[in-house]
Amino acid sequence: MTLTPPPANIRKPVYLDYAATTPVAPQVAAKMAECLTLEGNFANPASRSHMLGWQAEEAVEHAREQVAVLIGADTREIVWTSGATEANNLALKGAAENYRILHKAGGHIVVSAIEHKAVLDPASWLEAQGFAVTRVQPNHEGIITAENLQAALRDDTFLVSIMQVNNELGCINDIKSLAAICKSRGILFHCDAAQSAGKIAIDVKDLGVDLLSLSAHKFYGPKGIGALYVRRAADVKIAAQIHGGGHERNMRSGTLATHQCVGMGESAELAQNNLVGDAQRITELRDLLWHGIADLPNLKRNSTSSQCVSGILNVAFVQDESHGCDGEMLLLSLRDLAVSSGSACNSASMSPSYVLKAIGLNDTQAQASLRFSVGRYTTREEIEFAIEHIRSVVMKLMKS
Repeated sequence: MTLTPPPANIRKPVYLDYAATTPVAPQVAAKMAECLTLEGNFANPASRSHMLGWQAEEAVEHAREQVAVLIGADTREIVWTSGATEANNLALKGAAENYRILHKAGGHIVVSAIEHKAVLDPASWLEAQGFAVTRVQPNHEGIITAENLQAALRDDTFLVSIMQVNNELGCINDIKSLAAICKSRGILFHCDAAQSAGKIAIDVKDLGVDLLSLSAHKFYGPKGIGALYVRRAADVKIAAQIHGGGHERNMRSGTLATHQCVGMGESAELAQNNLVGDAQRITELRDLLWHGIADLPNLKRNSTSSQCVSGILNVAFVQDESHGCDGEMLLLSLRDLAVSSGSACNSASMSPSYVLKAIGLNDTQAQASLRFSVGRYTTREEIEFAIEHIRSVVMKLMKS
C-alpha cells in the first residue's frame, strides 16, 4: 500500500510534534468520508433491523479486525473507546471496581512514576477511594526495571500499569519481562501503548499483557477514537464505567462512530504494512537532526539513543543554572518549528516536567528541554531546515 505524503515544499512552522498527534493519513480520511453522508455508510451499527445498519456493523467489525491484527489480538478482545485516556480509565477503574466487588475492600495498585497523566490521574483518584498506590521510579534512562517493580509488589497487589513507550523520552520498557513477573503472582498487567502502537511491533500474546490501551491519532488515524485490549480469560474482568445499552460486550456503552472506527482500522492496517519502512526512515531523520545540533554548547540528550522509539528526541539546551538557554525564551524563539516542551496534556503548565525530574534533571534543565518528534511525513529538507533554525536561534540566545 502506497503512502501519500503532503507536498514536498517546506511549510512553516515545520511540524516536529508527531508524539502529540499525527495528521490523518489521506487514505484514512477518504475511508472516513465514505461513512458520513446519506450516500455513504452512515447508519447506526447497532441497528440490526435493516441492511444499512448491518453494513455499518460490518464496517465496524472489519475495523475491529484491522486493529486486532496490529497487536496480535483476537477481534473479540478489542473494546472501542474514545481514545487512550478512556481506555486507561476503563482499565484501571474497571479492574479496581471488580476487585472491590470480589474482595469487599481496596487493594494495591502499582504504576510507574512517569506514566502519562491518563494513568497517573485515575490512579490518584482510586487512591482517594481507598486503594493503595505505589509509583515506581525509573532509572536514569526512564526505564522501569524488573528489580524496581519486584520491590514495589505486595501480597494484595492486583494491578500493575506500565507504559511501553514514554511519551516524553521515547524510552521503551521491557513489557514482556515486567508482565511475566506479574503473571507469576496472579497480578493483572495493563500497558498504555499509545506511543508504541503503529511504531514498533506488538504481539499481546507474546508480551503477556492482560490489558492494553491504544489511540488512533498517534498512528495517523482520527482523534476521538481508541481501543482497550482485554484478554479473553476468566481471571480478566473489568467493570464498565459507561452504562447505557450494553455495547461492547457490556464493557463500554454508547453508539459507535462508524467513521472513526473505520478510520482507526484503516490507520492500523497502514501502520502494520509500513511498520519497518516507517521506523527505518524516521530513525534516520531523527539521528540526522541530533547529529546536526549535537555540537552546540551546553547540550544534553535526555532520551537514550539505544532503547528508544524511532521518532522521539528529547534535548536539554542547558547544562546547569549558569550555562545554557532560557527554556521559555528558546521555545518562543523557535517560531518556525512546531515542537513541544513535553506532553501535550501539560503544555499549558510552566512547571518542570515530572518525567524529566524523575530521571535526574534539575528544574533549570527540565524547563530548558524540548521534545522533537519526527513522523511519517517529515522530509529530509524539513530536518535540514530545523537544524539550521535551531543552531541560529541557540547561538543568538547564547550571546544575548
